[in-house]
Amino acid sequence: MTNNFNPTVQLQPGADTILTAVANQQFLTPQAYRLQLAAARMSLIGGFDELVCLDHLNFDPFPYQVKAAQAVLRRFRGRGMLCDEVGLGKTIEAGLIIKEYMLRQISERILILTPPGLVQQWREELTQKFGLTDFVTNTDEAFRAAGDDAWAKFPRVIASIAAARLKGTRDIITDLTYDLVIVDEAHHLKNRSSVTWKFVNALQKRFIVMLTATPVENRLEELYNLITILKPGQLKTPQEFRRQFVVRGDPHSPKNRGLLRELMADVMIRHSRGQVNVKLPPRRAHTIQLALSPAEQKLYQNVSRFVRQVLKDGRDGGAHKLTLGILQREIGSSAPAVAHTLRRLVEQPAWKGYKTQLQALVAEAEAITDWAKAEALLKILQSAGQDKVLVFTHFQATLDALAERLTAAGIDFIPYYGGLTIEQKDEAIRRFETEGRVLLSTEAAGEGRNLQFCHVMVNFDLPWNPQRIEQRVGRIHRVGQDRQVEIFNLSAQGTIEDYLLNILDRKLNMFELVIGEMEMILGYMTQEQDFEAMLLEVWLKSDEDSGLASGMDELGDRLLAARDTMRRIQSFDDTLFGEDFTA
Repeated sequence: MTNNFNPTVQLQPGADTILTAVANQQFLTPQAYRLQLAAARMSLIGGFDELVCLDHLNFDPFPYQVKAAQAVLRRFRGRGMLCDEVGLGKTIEAGLIIKEYMLRQISERILILTPPGLVQQWREELTQKFGLTDFVTNTDEAFRAAGDDAWAKFPRVIASIAAARLKGTRDIITDLTYDLVIVDEAHHLKNRSSVTWKFVNALQKRFIVMLTATPVENRLEELYNLITILKPGQLKTPQEFRRQFVVRGDPHSPKNRGLLRELMADVMIRHSRGQVNVKLPPRRAHTIQLALSPAEQKLYQNVSRFVRQVLKDGRDGGAHKLTLGILQREIGSSAPAVAHTLRRLVEQPAWKGYKTQLQALVAEAEAITDWAKAEALLKILQSAGQDKVLVFTHFQATLDALAERLTAAGIDFIPYYGGLTIEQKDEAIRRFETEGRVLLSTEAAGEGRNLQFCHVMVNFDLPWNPQRIEQRVGRIHRVGQDRQVEIFNLSAQGTIEDYLLNILDRKLNMFELVIGEMEMILGYMTQEQDFEAMLLEVWLKSDEDSGLASGMDELGDRLLAARDTMRRIQSFDDTLFGEDFTA
């Protein structure tokens, strides 16, 4: 039987070009092919029912975070407010929105506005989790070198809102047009007559996303002010809002709740911890207060005395004050750490007036052989048995000295620090998870690494910024942790770390707070000056123990007041919003 079937092949216009390229073996590189494939895939996705960014992340977001991002992109059309309870990952949700808009080439110019203390944290999150490495901050050297032109020159900026709203700067920024603006801790925009509110409202922006766990702090009118930035007219005029939604004579109490919630549902998403079922095992903090050896105590006093003397001499400009703070932190960590900085200062012309004193301190530090903290660490490691232990120190010189002590004691460890390549860091974490028992780390492991397979952590020295302490804890006390987390804090009697732990642990019970609450507390306490600067100021201005104790007590009382404010506001918002605004 003869088959006479002779099909005709019809090619689309332009196909001959493709066939010629194939015949000549002119193929795309694998990377170019993947990019073209991704572009073709995106062109087939009409809306935001599917997020294309999910295949381009360095982590797995929770389903509720994905739904929140989708709601902002789809329902709110890029203008909305993320109001999840503290610790549920509003930054992750905002990062998903940023990544999605960038992959779809919808947003090119992006401005992220945060409190000063969160600028670097935002950059770390975007880099580590989302692979977004081309954001600059307003404190970067290249940005500052560009002067006033920097805001137009750099398309993706993370900036302190306090710096951005300065008179000359805000005029430059509001003349630019942004595709996307992110505002973190947006409750600072609650006052419509404030410079901050007027600045953000004046920004030329296509999309805007605001983040706050507490959209209303004192009066319902604050909600009106926030939503007006997102969607002007959504709640009509201030007078109409008060008449329709606020009980006369009581600015806290809403009326017509059904209609108000219906209007807010067009701009706001809020998840509670109970709704998303994020549960973690308990954690317990152990403060180990040590007595320094006489030699260590003398060195600590001499370095502290030198730091205060330089301050009294009027050498408290930016660079000098920064150096003084470093010296004071280093002497709380180790003699090798402070000796390293003292040796550098000896060689610097700016410090030539103190050369003799500096040389004497170097000799004293180098002669120290006692190390009370290191001995305490060895006891902790020995008592931990086969449990994995994460040891944090802030300083590379301390890490190097500890490495020698652990080696001499016959304790195997894995070093982890900023100087390692990405591949070396990945290998260090793999070894720690599979075969190692001790990870000896600088702050590098406090940024973006998930170490929930370990449940014991030692703060060999303490960052003066409580948010950094919280970030350390968050490396192991996170989803996936199935054992009680044990945190050991080492402090020497009479040191600034001793006072800091008294404030944070004994007064504030910081280690019992939900991860993220410390950030909120500091936000209610320190909007312009960060906590670290406040702590150093109390220390430097207090020569006598009695004055120091009272200064530290006052600082602790301010933290407690900020915590109480946070809890009052959380309770108010829980009552106001309930669980009606999930994605």
